[in-house]
Amino acid sequence: MMSGTLTMYNQMGNKAFTDGVVQFAPYFGSIDPMFVALRPGYAEVSVKKQAKVQNHLGSVHAIAMCNAAELVAGTMTDVSIPETHRWIPVGMSVRYLKKAKTDLRALADGSGLDWSGENDITVPVSIVDTEGIEVFTAEITMKISPKA
Repeated sequence: MMSGTLTMYNQMGNKAFTDGVVQFAPYFGSIDPMFVALRPGYAEVSVKKQAKVQNHLGSVHAIAMCNAAELVAGTMTDVSIPETHRWIPVGMSVRYLKKAKTDLRALADGSGLDWSGENDITVPVSIVDTEGIEVFTAEITMKISPKA
């Protein structure tokens, strides 16, 4: 059975779905994300380099990248777990590899993860620049448990 979130994404398309996510969780609006793809085991959003996400060095701020990482990891988890379960992030480890000087794409690839049961799952996230160079990585631990 397809998740409600995935059904909404497929029916609404990238722009309307992104707008809905930002209404539901307003903090994500601080980075003006745009969904590019969402399916079980994979999510991708783009983030434009603009003044409001830049630091004093003129690159995309570390916390803006953390925000994008949590967005893709969370939505990918939501459409990947069984309908009978829920999730919540319980940990995040990040690495800043290079200055983020361009627009970015945040990618959560959980295609190799076991989504079938109740456990903690570590979701890998990669953020790349317009040249495809990885500038940031994250491992976000999601607690998966049955719905009450």
